[in-house]
Amino acid sequence: MIDLKELKERRDEIAQNISNRFMSVDIDEIIALQERRSAMLQESEAYRAKRNENAQKMKAKLDKETRDIYIAEGKEIKETIARLEAELEVVESAFQAKARTIPNYAHKEAPIGKEDKDSTTIRVVGKSPSFSFRPKDHVQLGESLDLIDFDTATRVSGPKFYYLKNQAVILQMAMERYALDIVMKHGFTPFITPDIAKEEILAGIGFNPRGEESNIYTLEGTDTCLVGTAEITLGGYYANQILDKKKLPIKMSGLSHCFRREAGGAGQYSKGLYRVHQFSKLEMFIYCLPEQSEHYHNVLLEIEEEIFSGLGLSYRVVDTATGDLGAPAYRKFDLEAWMPGRGEAGEYGEVTSTSNCTDYQARALGVRYRDDEGSIQFVHMLNGTAIALSRAMVAVLENFQNEDGSVSIPSSLVPYTGFETIQAL
Repeated sequence: MIDLKELKERRDEIAQNISNRFMSVDIDEIIALQERRSAMLQESEAYRAKRNENAQKMKAKLDKETRDIYIAEGKEIKETIARLEAELEVVESAFQAKARTIPNYAHKEAPIGKEDKDSTTIRVVGKSPSFSFRPKDHVQLGESLDLIDFDTATRVSGPKFYYLKNQAVILQMAMERYALDIVMKHGFTPFITPDIAKEEILAGIGFNPRGEESNIYTLEGTDTCLVGTAEITLGGYYANQILDKKKLPIKMSGLSHCFRREAGGAGQYSKGLYRVHQFSKLEMFIYCLPEQSEHYHNVLLEIEEEIFSGLGLSYRVVDTATGDLGAPAYRKFDLEAWMPGRGEAGEYGEVTSTSNCTDYQARALGVRYRDDEGSIQFVHMLNGTAIALSRAMVAVLENFQNEDGSVSIPSSLVPYTGFETIQAL
């Protein structure tokens, strides 16, 4: 969340940012709740002072009549405090819930817009392949090479699930280790993270664990959820802790399964592995000082580019429009790889993203550090996808297919797979 002390002071700026993000948040209602909360806190404090004053009077030598008056007065004060605390709890809950809907401030250079077309392409890297034949999409390749089984997964688990088979299993594990070696080279500590997190951690990271628009699977009766990304568990790792400034930045990389409801995720661009309910992903996460976060945001992007350029894939880097940033992000860069089987003649499809969330998540989760003057400050938190294995699989299969139906393995992955080609049946 943003610094709530700034609500009134930066009211117009916050309202404009909400508008630029095409979100519906009533900032004036939240300010009114804040003022009501403040007034109720003052009133409660005043009655606590009266209670203390009454208690001091009771210590004196009093006649029965006066004592009875003070007892009655004390009882009335106690009941008033209990009523005020109950009312304050309702107001506090409403204020906190609505305050959490206010998005982070957006970077001044983030393009303003609502749709993908409003995002800005920063650069295009590599050349998309030219085929002398009509290329297949990854679903067709997966079927003809006996690599992916969607039909059985639908019968067993439901739509948007899949089985990987044969060489596809080795290929996924190869991409996983390939990316992991790169991020470790850059100083990231590797983790295998839990697949479940508490709802309070999801809320702190900026995911809505409940409601029709939620993309999260909740586990009934447990106050926990299946994670949609290791950003959640890596971001929750230091919740409610004060970090040693000398140890910043902290660079972590988490391998996890990811579970997403993907409600409404239909259409030709969502078919096959591109948009599924379960996949594996290697996530990067950084805790750093506020003055370091823009630098490390670029570092995360450079690592993502190193991974995908090393795979020999053509991609473009996109500065994401404000309407598609997500509430926690100050700025977000996407990598979109060329996918020959996407659309009629091939198109770019998102494979990674990296976000600088500044202190937005840290405030909600209580992740802090002590500065050189001894004051407690909030860290900045950043995340970036090293590799989402299902979408990387789409890009590799489609870009490296051959006319005879086989798929060549990118040279950077051959040491990890032990084979150079997936042969047609």
